[in-house]
Amino acid sequence: MYIKRILERDIRRYLDKREIIAVIGPRQSGKTTLLRQIFSELKNAVFLDFEDRETLELFNDDIKSFIDLYVKKHDYLFIDEFQYAKDGGKQLKYIYDSQNIKILISGSSATSLSIQSIKYLVGRIFVFYLYPFSFEEYLNYKEPKLYSIYLKRKPTKPIIERIIPYFNEFCVFGGYPRVILAKDNEEKETVLKNIYNTYFLKEIKEILNIPDDHRLSKLIHALALQIGNIINYNELSSITGFNYKELLNYMNVLEKTFISRKSQPFHTNKRTELVKSPKIFFIDNGFRNVVIKNFMAVGMRTDKGMLYENFIATELIKKNVDIKYWRTKSKAEVDFVIESKGRIIPLEIKSELNRAKFTPSFISFIEKYKPKKALIFSEKLMADKNNVRFRPIFSLSKELS
Repeated sequence: MYIKRILERDIRRYLDKREIIAVIGPRQSGKTTLLRQIFSELKNAVFLDFEDRETLELFNDDIKSFIDLYVKKHDYLFIDEFQYAKDGGKQLKYIYDSQNIKILISGSSATSLSIQSIKYLVGRIFVFYLYPFSFEEYLNYKEPKLYSIYLKRKPTKPIIERIIPYFNEFCVFGGYPRVILAKDNEEKETVLKNIYNTYFLKEIKEILNIPDDHRLSKLIHALALQIGNIINYNELSSITGFNYKELLNYMNVLEKTFISRKSQPFHTNKRTELVKSPKIFFIDNGFRNVVIKNFMAVGMRTDKGMLYENFIATELIKKNVDIKYWRTKSKAEVDFVIESKGRIIPLEIKSELNRAKFTPSFISFIEKYKPKKALIFSEKLMADKNNVRFRPIFSLSKELS
């Protein structure tokens, strides 16, 4: 079953452009389904999958025969699982420069795509990122009428109460398409376990050839327990056995394979503000929860605040927003700081908030940077106070649109 993605609209805008379109993102985030949907509506197109070894070997070893078989006489060439091509960028450049055909590729590893492809394709490629569903996409699929009301109007208490159960489910199980299509929670857990196991089988062993998958598993588990916290490298080294240099390398692998993302400090004064210590977030709450084997309902969890904070991080990442936080050396802190179009917007996330109030840290940031808009997210809608907006936590995307 195909569920329409927001990214589809952006890709269609460039179908008549000469540049190659690359869609990359986590494994099982819906890249193949998206490309096949576009492919099904085009004439004179061919769709190839590089998990087919014969097709891959022909591309790698005999590009001229590959062109004769699959490129000539076609207007569109789709290649799925492009990360398996060993000299993919070089071969694509040859096709692009010698043939009049529109090329669309997908890949699940930013590492392989960047190393093997981008250096050959500068000026020839548009890269798009497809992540698991955003909450807006999820709600639109689950309850399109409710989603339509939510988009058109400022949410009222009855609407918020109807949306919150969907938000809570999304916080626990995340937005992978196959998870969303699952019939019940047991099936959702099974799907997430499969996604986790496939990640190690395909990305780590088969594509990246990483031998330390056991220690990497320990690292992922340790990071999953400290989302939203400043990374403690000494503690991670003790848990995993990796030295500092190895930790940096493997954490980079996790970013390039779309498992986690670091949040760097926002700063303008090196003497009073943190400048180097990153925090860690996961790309998908469901993936994070399968790592720690915890699918308890939101209201029963001790890590509710972490789930909420990670949710905000994932929604920002899906909007291609660079996630940052603010912290002074005297430990005043703001959860997220967004820099957009010359504006600075601080965001604070509260798992429990019964009245409109600010923390001393939030006040300190506002006094120093004087943002035109500031946002505090919780489960409830409250009246705005000065330039601070109090909004339901699920409404981040709407507030930033």
